[in-house]
Amino acid sequence: MSLKPPFDRITIEPGKMGGHPCIRGMRITVRRVLEILATYPDRLELFKDYPDLQEEDLQQALAFAAAAVDGTIDLHLDAA
Repeated sequence: MSLKPPFDRITIEPGKMGGHPCIRGMRITVRRVLEILATYPDRLELFKDYPDLQEEDLQQALAFAAAAVDGTIDLHLDAA
């Protein structure tokens, strides 16, 4: 499932990565992006090591995490 804007780069698929929110259907979770951002102060180095990520992915991961912490996004999905 792809979310609607402003989180249209975030996907949630029950059979992928344990159903955790991922970036553009890749096997990179939002949580992992946050860990990457915390580890790489230099964006050029980050994109060198993670060439599939784009700046917009990073921005949406941060906004998604903020919305989740704030409680303004509901992450509970009904099991099919």
